[in-house]
Amino acid sequence: MVATRIAPAHRQQIELPVLGKVTKPEPQCVAYYVVLAALGVLEIVEWPILGIVGIGHLLAGQHRFLILQEVGEAAEVA
Repeated sequence: MVATRIAPAHRQQIELPVLGKVTKPEPQCVAYYVVLAALGVLEIVEWPILGIVGIGHLLAGQHRFLILQEVGEAAEVA
């Protein structure tokens, strides 16, 4: 039996050109990205590191999308 992850009905999806349908993030995730951006603006953490952390967080939250899985697998190989 294959388990599938289904987005709750109250979550909205956004259509992005390359990624396809992406579930709108929860407020906690938005706050996480705001803090990452603040760390970058204040130059506490360098931008490349923040980019990697942000993309990793996005991939962890959107793991059901095939294209994001492929990007993650390509990043692991590189």
